[in-house]
Parts: sequence; C-alpha cells; structure tokens
Amino acid sequence: MKEIKPEEVAKKVKNNEDLSIIDVREDEEVAQGKISGATHIPLGELPERLDEIDQSREHIMVCRSGGRSGKAYQLLDEKGYNVRNMTGGMLEWKAEVEK
Repeated sequence: MKEIKPEEVAKKVKNNEDLSIIDVREDEEVAQGKISGATHIPLGELPERLDEIDQSREHIMVCRSGGRSGKAYQLLDEKGYNVRNMTGGMLEWKAEVEK
C-alpha cells in the first residue's frame, strides 16, 4: 500500500498543489470538518461512484484513522486507480494542523 503522511498532504495543500483528496468518512464525521478541497464519497458509496473518480490522476484517500481509507485504497487499487492512503487519517491531520 502506498502511503502519504498528513504533514506531506498539509504541505501540498498549503502550496496549492492540484490534489485529489477523497474523504470516505460518513456525513456526520465530515460535518465536523474536512481537508480543504477534499471530495466526500462515503466508503459504502464508493463502488457505485467510481465514474466520479478520474482514473488519470493520483488520489489521496482519507478517513478518521486510516482503516476505512485503507479499504478504499484496496478497492481503487484493484480497479487500476493510482492511490495513496493518508496515514493516521483525520486524527493525525488535526494534530498536524494544530502544530
């Protein structure tokens, strides 16, 4: 599994890099905040919404702690998508942003 650390993602966001971040948490979790510019596709909806994901780009998968985004990574990787899993999820992201 290809991974990326929250601090690397934070640096890319800060530098306004053209990123595709897919947040696979549930609606109520995303309502508490998400990474700026991230697309919200709950894990359970991912198989039906593959047509919304550009196969020519790299996508960073995000969830609360890294488990669900790991499942999303596996699903997309098996379908031939270029993906990376953000380690530690939004728990680590929050710690990174609050530094």
